[in-house]
Amino acid sequence: MAGTYTQIYIQIVIVVKGRDNLIRNENKDELYKYISGIVHNKGHKMLCINGVANHIHFLIGFKPVEQLSELVKEIKRCSSLFINERKWVKGKFEWQSGYGAFSYSHSQISKVALYIENQEEHHRRKTFKEEYIELLNKFNVAYDERYIFEDVGLL
Repeated sequence: MAGTYTQIYIQIVIVVKGRDNLIRNENKDELYKYISGIVHNKGHKMLCINGVANHIHFLIGFKPVEQLSELVKEIKRCSSLFINERKWVKGKFEWQSGYGAFSYSHSQISKVALYIENQEEHHRRKTFKEEYIELLNKFNVAYDERYIFEDVGLL
């Protein structure tokens, strides 16, 4: 829309179904490039992407041309197909339903990007569950711990 100017930065977290460690190091770069392409083709800007074997964080410059939920749904749908077509995992690869999304100001971008870039180091000290609950608390997101993860037995 002409005359519309925005500055919206969002960190998105998506998780492998069951929090299984299915994203192998040798596939990360190709997967991240593919996801970055989706973000770009949808009119947004990928600022940073990284993760570990069971989840991915990415920071985007979000353009309000669609709903965030639709963007994440498309990223998860297309990247699942991409992984399955390449047979990177035994059986069928799926992302967990839902996602985390957290907004930031421009002044926080370099700090958030550094945090995302250092995911491997970060997870030597903290589990994904600890990290995710910390993010929810930091952003004052109301949640019921019984429903954070679809496979409640893992809590």
